[in-house]
Amino acid sequence: MGRLDRYRQAPPSISGRRRHDVVLGIADASVSALWAVSGAFRKMKPPPEPNRVIALTVVDREVVAHDHDVIALTLAAADGRALPRWHPGSHLDITLPSGRLRQYSLCGDPADTDTYRIAVRRIVDGGGGSIEVHDGLPVGAELTTHGPRNAFPLTVPGYGSPAQRFRFIAGGIGITPILPMLARAEHLGVDWSMLYAGRSTDSLPFIDEVSRFGDRVEIRTDDVMGVPTAADLLSDCIDGTTVYACGPAPMLTAIRSGLAGRDNVELHFERFAAPPVVDGRAFTASVASTGQEVFVGADETLLTALRRSNVAAPYSCQQGFCGTCRTRVVAGAVDHRDTLLTEPERAGGMMLVCISRAANGERLTLDL
Repeated sequence: MGRLDRYRQAPPSISGRRRHDVVLGIADASVSALWAVSGAFRKMKPPPEPNRVIALTVVDREVVAHDHDVIALTLAAADGRALPRWHPGSHLDITLPSGRLRQYSLCGDPADTDTYRIAVRRIVDGGGGSIEVHDGLPVGAELTTHGPRNAFPLTVPGYGSPAQRFRFIAGGIGITPILPMLARAEHLGVDWSMLYAGRSTDSLPFIDEVSRFGDRVEIRTDDVMGVPTAADLLSDCIDGTTVYACGPAPMLTAIRSGLAGRDNVELHFERFAAPPVVDGRAFTASVASTGQEVFVGADETLLTALRRSNVAAPYSCQQGFCGTCRTRVVAGAVDHRDTLLTEPERAGGMMLVCISRAANGERLTLDL
């Protein structure tokens, strides 16, 4: 007799015989009935995971950089429903008609639940995603997403941040996550300033929208004033400032170097390109399906080497946070440099080829 069954028996009378009291009998029947009902619930299967894929339709296209290299797409739910809300700094993981997965910052109005807006710069020698957006997504085209995600959130004074003021720094297409932040800071009455840099005025997306903020924004172009130094970028960073920056790698490197040792200035940044390899060692990766050997240089990523060798490997963010490039390692030890994979995934042989490497310069065999 199990412990539960033993507890469900009515207790004996004072004389030791199994004479059931009426009240105890009623209680025992009630417990039995409840146990039977709960058993039915315990045998029920959990409800299926809801389908969170959101189908989007392109409802408008607009050139937002006068050199025609950047277009903005306005997207609406294909079924006409309201879209999930988002906050400044959010992006969409978008699956293009080709199956490519790409991340694009939301640069519209967070209060608008009817449409999303993204902007995409054409990159001729990239992975093909931007060209597909430019050439293959006319008005009426459909694509899918799982909704907004935020890896670059804006925290404001009094709402989770000790900052007294903001300094925004954007380089070219890096304006996309910053643009909604400007409107939010303005709405909340937070003191802020911004430097917006690029090759030329014609290459700067949304320059008309940025210009409406007047002298809060300094627009600086390389063809007139040269490439900005760290001092130029951080010229308005007094103590108590929080910096939000998005742009090319050299700009972000200059900002980080310029703020070294300044504990009274907080820095948040987002990059659109793969981070530079730090302390890398050369190694060799083998493709299990073909036996092809791929040499990976000390200063390049495994993903870069695979693409250079025409080995097909899915990817998107190239920074180790989206998980698209998750690949199984058949043999070899991995130097994990991401914060996305769980310990069971790592123990199971998974790695992110966009950022992680072979440990100690050893060789890896990939399930590709």
